[in-house]
Amino acid sequence: MFGMIPFGREENSLFNYLDNMERSLFTGFGDMSQFRCDIQDKGDSYLMEAELPGFNKEDIAIDLNGDNLMITARHNSESGEKDDKGNYVRRERKFGSFSRSFDVSGIDTTAIKAAYNNGILELTLPKKGEVTPASRSIQIEG
Repeated sequence: MFGMIPFGREENSLFNYLDNMERSLFTGFGDMSQFRCDIQDKGDSYLMEAELPGFNKEDIAIDLNGDNLMITARHNSESGEKDDKGNYVRRERKFGSFSRSFDVSGIDTTAIKAAYNNGILELTLPKKGEVTPASRSIQIEG
């Protein structure tokens, strides 16, 4: 199904180009701003598996807006060590968010189910049933 192909980023802007270049310098090769997803066709539904290791279930949001499904995961953590006077000796913060959007126009959005186990978010996306036109007879007047 072509509708399950994720939305791409707009690359025709100088700001996006510079943002991607900066991100690749600090994260190595590849785009780490997105998480990996596998989508399997199970016949009457699709199974989407999104890799989100290190997140708690509460850190993940799944939003549906029309035919657009958005998965967002956010990290917010702080750690630090203080000396006996209460001054920081070391303090580290980690903030970040990851998100992806998917076109779900061929999906029965009222029956989507989600589960999160061992760093894998699993979404069951039931396909819409085929609509068969109702048949009827038309009477001829006159």
